[in-house]
Amino acid sequence: MTPRANGADQIGPDHDDSRLVIWGPGDLLHRLDDVINVYGQAMGYSYDLLLSRRSYMASHVHRRDFRAVATLARDGRLLGFGYGYRSEPGQWWHDQVSSAMRREARAYWLSDCFEVVELHVLPAAQGRGLGANQLRTLLSLTDAATVLLSTPEADERTSRAWRLYRRFGFVDVVRHFLFPGDSRPFAILGRTLPLTT
Repeated sequence: MTPRANGADQIGPDHDDSRLVIWGPGDLLHRLDDVINVYGQAMGYSYDLLLSRRSYMASHVHRRDFRAVATLARDGRLLGFGYGYRSEPGQWWHDQVSSAMRREARAYWLSDCFEVVELHVLPAAQGRGLGANQLRTLLSLTDAATVLLSTPEADERTSRAWRLYRRFGFVDVVRHFLFPGDSRPFAILGRTLPLTT
C-alpha cells in the first residue's frame, strides 16, 4: 500500500474515538508543529533540542520508502505518530548503528531494512493501544525483510515502549549504545518482517 502524497487515509475508529490514519510526506510536513510537540512531550526533550530536530524530521519525508501513520482525536488533535523509511548507507542513524555491529549482523539486519525512526504517543494518551496500532500499521506498509529501531534503555517491566516492542517480537541487536549528542544509552531492537497475525 502506498500512502497518498497529501490527505490522510482513514484506517478506522479506535475504542476511544481516535482514528489511525496513513500520512504521506505532505501530511507530516503540514502538521510538523504538532509532530514536534508530541515528540517533545513523549521524549522529554528541551525546547532548544526540539528546534534542531524540526529540520531533520522535515528532511526525512524525502527518504526512500518513507511511510507515516498518525493517531488523531475526534477534534483533529494529534495524539501520536510514527514514521520510518528504508535504512541505507550514508544516513546518520544507519551509519551510527552499523558501526556498532559485527559484519554478519550488519548483513543480516541492514541489507534490506526498514527503520522505525519515530513512534510516539502523548503521555496522556498512552496505555490505550494507540502505539500498538501505529506500529502494526506502519510495519504493514513496508516490504523490507527486517525492521530496526532505537529506544532509550529502560526497565523492560515498567516501560510501556519496551513492553510494546517485546510484544511485537523485537529482539536485542545492540544494547547500551550512545548516540552522539544524547547522553542516554539506547538499545537497538529488531525483528524480521512481515508481521504474522
